[in-house]
Parts: sequence; C-alpha cells; structure tokens
Amino acid sequence: MKKRLRNGKLIEQKNGQDRVLEVLYGTAAGRLFLKPLTLPVVSKVAGAFLSTPLSCLLIEPFVRKNKIDMSQYEPVKYKSYNDFFIRKIKAKLRPVDANPHHFISPCDSKLTVLPITEDRRFILKHTTYTVASLLKNEKLARKYGGGYAMIFRLTVDDYHRYCYVSDGVKEDNVFIPGVLHTVNPLANDYFPIYKENSREYSILHTKEFGDIVMIEVGALLVGKIVNHHRKYRVLRGQEKGYFEFGGSTVVLLVKKDTVKIDADILENSAQHIETVVKYGEKIGETL
Repeated sequence: MKKRLRNGKLIEQKNGQDRVLEVLYGTAAGRLFLKPLTLPVVSKVAGAFLSTPLSCLLIEPFVRKNKIDMSQYEPVKYKSYNDFFIRKIKAKLRPVDANPHHFISPCDSKLTVLPITEDRRFILKHTTYTVASLLKNEKLARKYGGGYAMIFRLTVDDYHRYCYVSDGVKEDNVFIPGVLHTVNPLANDYFPIYKENSREYSILHTKEFGDIVMIEVGALLVGKIVNHHRKYRVLRGQEKGYFEFGGSTVVLLVKKDTVKIDADILENSAQHIETVVKYGEKIGETL
C-alpha cells in the first residue's frame, strides 16, 4: 500500500496484519480457516486471554517486530496485552490544532478522502460498502450526498485512541454487529463470502462543520470499540474512545459545502495513495 507523509515523501509498506488478512479473505483455504475463528465462543476466549496478565508475554515481541518507540508513551506497568494496546501517548506529542475553523484528524492513521455519490463504493477492512450499507440507514446516507467520506485506517502500530474533531453535541451511539457468511465452502475451490465488520456511529452537531457522522469500525474477531459517551456535549480534541486489539478504522462523513479538504490529501486520494496523519492535526478547514 502506498502512503505519503505530509512533507510529500512517498513510502510503500505492507505490514504483517495486511498480509494475513489478504490470505484469510482472499483465498479459499484462508476462508475455510477463518470461519471457525469467527464463532462467538472463540472470539470471547481470545478476548478474555488478551485481558489476562499472561498475555503480557506478547508485548515485547510485538514492540520489537513493529519497531514501536515506547519512549513516546506514558510510562506505566501494563496489566495485559489489551492494556498495552490502548496505551496513552504523552500529551505534548499530540497537540490539537486550536483553530476552531480547522478540521482535524481524530486519530493517528492513513487517510483517504472520497467524494460521496449514491453509487460510490469504498473498501474498509477488506469489505466493500456504500455509505447506506455502512450506516444501514439510507435516509441518513442521502443527507451526505455530495459531501466527503474520510477514511482513517489504523494499523497495529498506530495509537489506538481517537478524539472529537469539533465542539458540539453528540447524539447517542448506534451499534451494528458484524457478520460473516460463506456459501458452499466444500463444493467450490473458490467460494463467495459476505462479510461486514462490527461498527458504531453517532452524529455530532457542530457550529463550524454542520452535522458530522463519526463511525468506528471494529473487527470480526476480538476487536472491540470502546466509546466513552452516549448523548453528550463534547469538546474539540477530547478523547472519544479507543479500540482494543484488532486494529480498526474511523470514518467521518461531512455534508456538501461544509469542509475544504487540504489539497495534498485530495491529490493523494485521487492517486489511491493514503496520507499519513496524526491525532489533532489539521486536514481541512471551513468553507
């Protein structure tokens, strides 16, 4: 996957997580292996283990393999692998742009921005969605026609906490469970698969940017979305929540003529290049 830093430097990398997912979802053998892994009992057992002290044995190899600079994070003793995965970065290393007319990134991630059309399809964690299928709400999706879908893709080495992008009033959370369905896996060398990840969304009413839909996309296995608030008055840069193990994606939907996205991000997205962005960094502004 090609990525570009904000200084223009182009990088190309594919981490271990990407390679594993390609095998699991892109081959018949991988999907045969994946099916039992998605059973609720397997997910619960795996999630429970990652919250035990024994799972701390996984931390050091993970840090070493992914070349994570732990000096950037608050020095604490982790009680489990999940405790490590949701570690907090030192606040001074993620300053939040204070200009209320600047649109900020909610998280550390690789960003793609796409115009929203009725038939626009985009891929999140190896699944194709439209805005309507992502939200399971065609009426809400229609309100964002002509606007932008901002896709913030987190990988396992990213900081897995995310924030609100503006002051405003947040509506309650809407949770959509994930599904996996395969057809005749033993009868075909290549068989169809239908998959959706669990996800949660809420609407943020703001003065500067209108109504923003904030969507967190989890994982089929042990990935978990943890949001701190239900209906709530929130502040720009305030932590909204975090992802437990599984890696994930944040999607923001904005309406037509509300946000001017930075030119480098739009240019990169048009060339199918992700832009590396950080929590609290300016990525656009009011029109």
